[in-house]
Amino acid sequence: MLSYQHAYHAGNPADVHKHFVLAELIRLLTKKDRGISYLETHAGRGLYDLTSQESLKTGEAAEGITLLDPPKGSAINDALRMIRTHYGETAYPGSPMVAASLLREQDRMVLMEMHPQEHAALKKAMKGTGAAVHNRDAYEGAVALTPMEPRRGLVLIDPPYEVKDEYGRAADLAMKIHKRWPEAAVMVWYPLLDAGRHKDLLARMADGGPLVSEVGFDLKGGKGMKGSGLAILGAPYGADAAVARAIHLASPILRA
Repeated sequence: MLSYQHAYHAGNPADVHKHFVLAELIRLLTKKDRGISYLETHAGRGLYDLTSQESLKTGEAAEGITLLDPPKGSAINDALRMIRTHYGETAYPGSPMVAASLLREQDRMVLMEMHPQEHAALKKAMKGTGAAVHNRDAYEGAVALTPMEPRRGLVLIDPPYEVKDEYGRAADLAMKIHKRWPEAAVMVWYPLLDAGRHKDLLARMADGGPLVSEVGFDLKGGKGMKGSGLAILGAPYGADAAVARAIHLASPILRA
């Protein structure tokens, strides 16, 4: 446990799927003036350099974000442009930075990360954004902190799936938060692997009637991850169209 470091995978096709959808959902939720709350359970370090030793070792970003040029005016383009303006053209935002780039003064952000090095880097990256950064176990903390104010919100559950039972734990956490905080959309990211363990996750979330987005992609010659999925409980009105826009923007590398 706590061995996963996302820097090796930043900007890969799974990140593209997650971040493009996340950006569209935040844009959707912030159309009205009233504030929203954003909660993330496994935040990582928040900011990555695609020329770092870790990124170049795997080359996964070269099969993902570097192949795309989202149009001006799209939510993800706005987020990427803001990050690159501040941190350079090779910077790539993790989901906390995607969210921070699109949230407003009236919005609230809470992030959790247990890995000591990742947490320290996250605190540094998020300085000045107003985000509350916790070195806290997500399966305890996310339940304890919800519901949040403002009540309208979005939760991202994105564990590393280092152990088999994490699929079930992620689903159970999503259902607990959904019941405690029905005004929020709760989005769970999961990998699509040959073992098919995501089926248990979806089965445990079935009673919540999630909006599901699954995509396939080519990564490392088809070895390992075949695609990724997002299951959204309490999806807000217009979420279907928002997800469709995100997938369309990433269609050169994602297969719906």
